Amino acid sequence: MTQQILERVAGYEQRFNTVFEEYFDTVSAGLGAPSFSRFTPDCLRLLRELSLRGGKRIRVVLLHEAARLVTDGPVEGLDAAALSIELLQTHGLVHDDLIDDSPTRRGGPSTYYSYRERFPDHPQAALGLTVLAGDLALALSLQALLEAKVPAAVRQAMVEVLTRAAADTFVGQIIDLERDFAAAPDEDVLHCVADYKSARYSILAPMQLGLLAAGEQPALFEKELRDYARLVGICGQMRDDYLDLFGDAAAMGKPTGTDIRDGKNSYTVRTLLASVDDAERRVVEAALGDPSCTPEAIAAVREIAERRGVAVRMQADMRRSAQQASEVAAGWRSRWREESVAFFEQMPLWSVERVR
Repeated sequence: MTQQILERVAGYEQRFNTVFEEYFDTVSAGLGAPSFSRFTPDCLRLLRELSLRGGKRIRVVLLHEAARLVTDGPVEGLDAAALSIELLQTHGLVHDDLIDDSPTRRGGPSTYYSYRERFPDHPQAALGLTVLAGDLALALSLQALLEAKVPAAVRQAMVEVLTRAAADTFVGQIIDLERDFAAAPDEDVLHCVADYKSARYSILAPMQLGLLAAGEQPALFEKELRDYARLVGICGQMRDDYLDLFGDAAAMGKPTGTDIRDGKNSYTVRTLLASVDDAERRVVEAALGDPSCTPEAIAAVREIAERRGVAVRMQADMRRSAQQASEVAAGWRSRWREESVAFFEQMPLWSVERVR
């Protein structure tokens, strides 16, 4: 990306982090929890810690740049929309870590493991409180939009976008679990999971919210927005799967090899199994689905994958999807502002470069 775009991205992130902190400073007052409750403020504390502990804020960036497609002037409702989409993300992280039994997230303990540590003798309470923490984040996400200072019709349209995105994400989580019951899901299945689980709430919804806030009607451009979001979402899921085996655990804030240990039919696993000989397959399959798989065994799988060119092949697949997304965005020049079209054109390829 150009330096000018990178500076805009950094500015969105910095400003939103301040808005998010201020939101959590005041949210408890509006919640109306009974004064005797100690669990409610503790839940909000955990949501705050998770929400503010890192994250690239790419959804916030997409939201602001989508509004800038229409205008470079001030746009009401962007802060509320940003809060909403990031609280939906917090909801997803809390529940995702519970589903995956993940101990860490963003370099700290997951909400589930925080509750497990606090209530070691009450595992059902820890599980229940984790579910409810995620549910509370979802409710707060909708509330943020309902309180947005925008015309009623725009507010209603925004709520519909977020509700649809949330429902699509839940379906995505369901088919993500279903995918791992299949012996060898094909590429179309993996693409569909990536679309529902990630693209629709991480890419499409922020763009729709930004356009709505700026006075545009995203429904008029439904197909191309969905095409763009789907391609970027596929690219992003490929990147996540790639990093799970080839990434730096310290930089990611979570261990590598999780998908191997969990036996997930990820893009990486699919590409790897299509590339190995019989002896290598035995090594991979011995590790696949073994929760006690050692770091040394994961390292052996990674060495096989690197030797067989899996990393290079996945980078090429990511670049292909990113290039297709860029071509979709390039077609927006006749309709929307150049500087933000350039952002959407460059963003997919930029995201691919970050895996190197």
